[in-house]
Amino acid sequence: MQRERLGSRLGFILLSAGCAIGVGNVWKFPWMAGQYGGGAFVLIYLLFLLVLGLPVMVVEFSLGRASQASPVKLYQKLEKPGQKWHLHGYAALVANFLLMMFYTSVTGWILYYFVSFLSGKMTGITDEASVAQFGGMLSSSGVTVGFMAVIVVLGFLILSFGLQKGVERVTKYMMVALLALMIILAINSFTLPGAKEGLTFYLKPDLSKITGSVVVAAMNQAFFTLSLGIGSMAIFGSYIGKERSLVGESLNILGLDTFVAVVAGLIIFPACFTFNVEPGAGPSLLFVSMAKVFNNMSFGRWWGSLFFMFMLFAAFSTILAVFENILACVRELTNWSRVKACLICGVAVLILSVPCALGFNLWSDFVPFNTGSSVLDLEDFLVSYCLLPLGAACYVIFSVSKRGWGFDNFIAEANAGKGLKLARWMRPYMTYVLPLVILAIFFVGIFTFPFADDFTLWGEVKSWF
Repeated sequence: MQRERLGSRLGFILLSAGCAIGVGNVWKFPWMAGQYGGGAFVLIYLLFLLVLGLPVMVVEFSLGRASQASPVKLYQKLEKPGQKWHLHGYAALVANFLLMMFYTSVTGWILYYFVSFLSGKMTGITDEASVAQFGGMLSSSGVTVGFMAVIVVLGFLILSFGLQKGVERVTKYMMVALLALMIILAINSFTLPGAKEGLTFYLKPDLSKITGSVVVAAMNQAFFTLSLGIGSMAIFGSYIGKERSLVGESLNILGLDTFVAVVAGLIIFPACFTFNVEPGAGPSLLFVSMAKVFNNMSFGRWWGSLFFMFMLFAAFSTILAVFENILACVRELTNWSRVKACLICGVAVLILSVPCALGFNLWSDFVPFNTGSSVLDLEDFLVSYCLLPLGAACYVIFSVSKRGWGFDNFIAEANAGKGLKLARWMRPYMTYVLPLVILAIFFVGIFTFPFADDFTLWGEVKSWF
């Protein structure tokens, strides 16, 4: 099967950035910044993006470009005879499916809110009715399954047109529109009466608020926002040539990802302080709090429509990128045509996504962890707390270890082409420090996760002493 190629360097950067830019940037980052002290959290987050996110991204791109294969096959191209590193390739494919099993539902919620604002359904209602809107959406199985299905069908329909004519072309237009919408929304937020207070809270670091929990939260967010560890970047590395070094390309993508996350906060926090919305409202900040904001704002119907269009583009860019990853893996395993693989994978993702969509209504009695948890929380735990960090550790160790690909091979691939180079003095950091930090993220996440009401593994350990 002849390997497809991206049409341009810009397409590679926007596709890779689109994969990184998603719900984690425009939904999770703002509410985490609100909960963990604003500017102090942002400062630590940016630091960890550079020391954690950047090197792991370079690793994934290097593996993809050197192997010219999808995550499920790249190890076979690079590992030594008799080694078993390729088993992680299958785990990466499973992780991509798991991620889409709940990501499609969340993107469906965003689509629902966009349609609701555009149609005028969300304007002219009381704050109580605005709050009830989110619960009403979740309680309707027809709404949650229906909007999720639209996202899945639309995603695989675009992929069926090919890498360049489908994914690359649509993502280019969508990412340009996303960036334009963000600038327009941010300018509007700067004109609000509470802009000064909101921007001070968000951008002025209060070093007294830097605690252990803030550092851990920022470290986790910096790592998970890039979706590293499941081959999401490796697949796009396999579609490019060696004209440019991968450090420089990774910095470009990291810059776009950070820009979107930071500007999302510039949009949200001035609005929160203007309309007395709690900036630390948590996961409800986007769907409940911001809907209330636009409902009380002049021309709120149109500003709300633009806001949720921007959110939709951010989430859907990740959908397309991960769908492409799934498609590439399945096609290399089966030799199916792109159209046939789109049809079968689309049906599979659609069926696998139903439990999450029903987890808030018909299957709401299923409570896997603490009170209020759902199918979504179980799937998110498996991906975010287990498969992402362990997968990233596996990629890094394989790339720098003598028992894997080897550091010399890795750095030669990363530095091939024009642009910034990876320095050889980074070898001790890449070999020893980085894998340990990633594994520390895994263990901290597992030991502090609320598996049940008032129960964490760390709390259980402390009770023994």
